[in-house]
Amino acid sequence: MSNVDPARDSHPAETPMAEPDGSVRPATARVGTVVWGLIVMALAALIIIAQLGIVTLNGTYVLIGLMIGAGVALVLGGLLSARKRDNEPTTGKS
Repeated sequence: MSNVDPARDSHPAETPMAEPDGSVRPATARVGTVVWGLIVMALAALIIIAQLGIVTLNGTYVLIGLMIGAGVALVLGGLLSARKRDNEPTTGKS
């Protein structure tokens, strides 16, 4: 019995991509991963700033701002990813 999970190993974002000339390029980072990482870093920075007493933050406004920013970043990242993906030549196969 093999320990290979075909569903996990066949995910396009986790496996190297084959180029038309036969070379292999490494997989890129996912947009969602980058956006959520930025959200966590922004929250940490805001907590540090609030604890230092530099500014007083309203938690509701901070969360609304972060969610709007994350939504915009996810939509733009998805559009850019789709735009890059649409430029690749198709083989005519489904």
